[in-house]
Amino acid sequence: MLSGLNSTESPRYLASAPMKGMTMKVFGLITLCLLLAGCQQPSEPTASNKGEDGMKIMNEVAEHYVKLVLALGQHDADYVDAFYGPTEWREEAEKAAKPLPTIDSEVAELITKVASVKSAELDDMGKLRHSYQQKQLASMRARIAYLSGTKMTFDEEAAKLYDAQPPHQDEAHFQQLMAELEQKLPGDGELVDRLATFKHDFIIPADKLDEVFKAAIAEGRRRTALNITLPEAENFQVEYVTGKSWSGYNWFKGNAYSLIQVNTDLPIYIERAIDLACHEGYPGHHVYNSLLEKNLVIDRGWVEFSVYALFSPQSLIAEGSANYGIQVAFTREERLAFEKEVLFPLAGLDANRVEEYYDVLDLVGRLNYAGNEAARGYLDGTMTREQAIDWLVKYALFTPDRATQRLGFIETYRAYVINYNLGQDLVAAFVEKQGGSQDNPARRWEVFKDLLSSPRLPSDLK
Repeated sequence: MLSGLNSTESPRYLASAPMKGMTMKVFGLITLCLLLAGCQQPSEPTASNKGEDGMKIMNEVAEHYVKLVLALGQHDADYVDAFYGPTEWREEAEKAAKPLPTIDSEVAELITKVASVKSAELDDMGKLRHSYQQKQLASMRARIAYLSGTKMTFDEEAAKLYDAQPPHQDEAHFQQLMAELEQKLPGDGELVDRLATFKHDFIIPADKLDEVFKAAIAEGRRRTALNITLPEAENFQVEYVTGKSWSGYNWFKGNAYSLIQVNTDLPIYIERAIDLACHEGYPGHHVYNSLLEKNLVIDRGWVEFSVYALFSPQSLIAEGSANYGIQVAFTREERLAFEKEVLFPLAGLDANRVEEYYDVLDLVGRLNYAGNEAARGYLDGTMTREQAIDWLVKYALFTPDRATQRLGFIETYRAYVINYNLGQDLVAAFVEKQGGSQDNPARRWEVFKDLLSSPRLPSDLK
């Protein structure tokens, strides 16, 4: 679907008919002057018209891009995370079954077409869209290359697929953090075992999980609705599933509706209630997708946002904003108060231990990038599978079964892991640089909402 932005031609010559009352003598002098000057030259198209020409090209690229994402999805079952465009486009992709070289060739042609658009002639949103199309298309070619057998290092994959450069942190960095955590959890045995014993008291009982999770998502929704105007019909459904490598997933279906799935393979700790409720729901994935649908697809007719390619730069914004959204919805003080007054009692846990629990989690959270190093080592071949699991146990403090699950995620989604922690850090820096600090919550929500409503990508955040 095109947006209807048609190019409007500007007048190319001055009118030749004389104004009413003008004498032939005066008109003759004007004519003579024009002839002596070599006649009036055609005027240059206005900046507005140039911009419309660029938008017209991008509209044409957008539809072709969506169809190619769907075509690539026939070769990569995880590639199309969401699609809510015309059903006949999906049917067409399934029927055509384009081979990878054909898809790659067509993507290359679109890259050339987008490059022909002069970004300087576009308005601010047009510039963001232009950058988005370029990065998403380049990322698609990188994914095609990977599926065709091209080997990439962890860092190469992060740069080519997600438009980002993950930091490197050595073992000494994590050893120092571990030493600090040792002071919080003194005792005998391995630290990971002591942490598991400590956290055992904070598992949500299976029969209370649904009640606790729904209370968390309702509060996230309430807080979000106070600061962001949500589409009138927005809604979601929660399902509890097993046999997955992830802990939670949002499947956006269009019309501001999401299916949120929570994996119950392993015990779910109390902090995951708010984390998953905000990340998958409000103000995370559900809100992000709903705002893109409303503001870009419906209001502007930018159909490229009717599809979400998972292995693409968009995912760093999606995952980073979903993680940072937890802090936007709840300051630390607000979260602890809600946990103490509502969630801990609902789960039947000791509310007097809220501060103690979150003090430990704050330290454990600083080990977050240990997972990236396990992924880098495993995917680059400098760690075996067993070594990567051991690293996750030792430095991410995962129990062996949780570490095994996490490695399964890495095996499936590879460098995608950077989108959670690096994505969160980049989004946080972007929002806070524009005045959205914790001390200015209204401004924080405003910048965050604008981010969720625009086609920004990782390189736009720097």
